Amino acid sequence: MIDEKHPLPLAVTMGEPAGISGEITCKAWSRRNEGLAPFFVIDDPDRLESESRRLVGGAVTVISAPEEAAAVFARALPVLPEPLAVSSFPGRTEPANARAVIASIARAVALVREGRARAVVTNPIHKKVLYGAAFPYPGHTEFLAALAGSDVRPVMMLACPGLRVVPVTIHVSLREAVATLKMADIIACGRITAHALATDFGIARPRLAVAALNPHAGEGGAMGEEEKILLGPAIATLQAEGIDAFGPVSADTLFHAKARAGYDAVLCMYHDQALIPLKTIDFAGGVNITLGLPFVRTSPDHGTAFDIAGSGRADESSLVQALRMAQAIAARRAKVWT
Repeated sequence: MIDEKHPLPLAVTMGEPAGISGEITCKAWSRRNEGLAPFFVIDDPDRLESESRRLVGGAVTVISAPEEAAAVFARALPVLPEPLAVSSFPGRTEPANARAVIASIARAVALVREGRARAVVTNPIHKKVLYGAAFPYPGHTEFLAALAGSDVRPVMMLACPGLRVVPVTIHVSLREAVATLKMADIIACGRITAHALATDFGIARPRLAVAALNPHAGEGGAMGEEEKILLGPAIATLQAEGIDAFGPVSADTLFHAKARAGYDAVLCMYHDQALIPLKTIDFAGGVNITLGLPFVRTSPDHGTAFDIAGSGRADESSLVQALRMAQAIAARRAKVWT
């Protein structure tokens, strides 16, 4: 249980060292007086020291345990050491560093589950580099689920002010998303999303919109029958369980301002159906949240940005919002579980 009088720090992961993770972490720390909760980063202290001095005129302090972070945070970025195997350079990936990236994530999760950190906030990774180190997971979400336990079903939510979206299928091709879409998956995502909206976001009776897969919601079967065969029965099941779900709604009418006022989250059928509207509304400030885990995890909703790494132009807004959201969800869960 989290002690709200003495809140634990957030655990921030390394991310891809050749990307912008170090830059946005240092810039986020420089905004600590904007109401950010204390956090520490599991990373290589030497690389972050140079980043911090160059970007924000700050310093880092090596800590040996998360419990030291709060006392350090006001004057320096607390770093729990996870040394890189080789030096890292902007925009140039080093396969030898993949193990440190993976270890940073695993350590953050372990510390939260041990009650020594409040939540996990992950920096962007470059999956291709990790695959070279025998990383067997499609991405962060699946790895976090494995760390949580085999009975956990992770659900990815993307959120910004005014919109929350949940893709039912995630990191697969569009062809595979259509071929593998199952009614059971839609139902499971709906249940987990409704529960999270209540416990993590404080919405007493969540409203779920379900986006159609096909144009015009299938046009009565003329443009596809998935709405009748899969989506309609899934929605009916959720409704029978007391969940306020409706649809399927044609995706081209679901994301304008008036429509967004009518729901708390949208179940989308594939990755880009969810992410295109969210990134159009708030490209810099979107947050990735993993629902269904026994711990809180958020992340910036962007990638490693190799093209601007080392330039000082990376925008830390999404990481700042991820930190804020992790803090808010953890605090709300603590009240619910008390």
